Amino acid sequence: MDQPKLNEKQKTLGRWKMLLVVAICASPLIASYFTYYVIKPQSRTNYGDLIDPRDYPIPQLSVTKLDGSPASLDQFRGKWILLHIDGGECAAACRRQLLEMRQLRLMQGKEMERIERVWLITDDKPLDITLMKEFDGTAMLRVAADPLRAWLPVETGGAMENHLYLIDPLGHLMMRFPKEPDPSKVKKDLSKLLRASAIG
Repeated sequence: MDQPKLNEKQKTLGRWKMLLVVAICASPLIASYFTYYVIKPQSRTNYGDLIDPRDYPIPQLSVTKLDGSPASLDQFRGKWILLHIDGGECAAACRRQLLEMRQLRLMQGKEMERIERVWLITDDKPLDITLMKEFDGTAMLRVAADPLRAWLPVETGGAMENHLYLIDPLGHLMMRFPKEPDPSKVKKDLSKLLRASAIG
């Protein structure tokens, strides 16, 4: 092979090598643009809405047990609290959320003892005995509705009864789940928190 053809072949090979190096170097940038503009990942991985406790400090609530004796949310300090709010009549949506709280706790397996279920009842209506037996293990406490409404954040146009709330072991309100939440996604949030937490 004469020298000019050899030089041309070497130049062509050199160009391909240079293009390959450029492509390898540019691939992370290309991938990031593809991810941002095509896949468009969510900026968060949690399902529930995170709450800054500085914005919603827990007020002093006048809480009583069903027999009228005094109680407090502080009695659950050191545990994760799944918190439900509703009146004593507890219609279908209320019962569904109480059931979901029980199932969410059970789904945590050996970690379930770290979770407490609390139902804050916002009126004086007597509870159905069958309901009390069905959800035995849920702490049922009475509290005035107005202080709760002033404290608990809700979705625009929503109500506190629509949400499931989470309080951390230090007593901070930290998460709010949407109306009729997806139990598998709530479970995932709880599992991540329990794994990451050295307390509670």
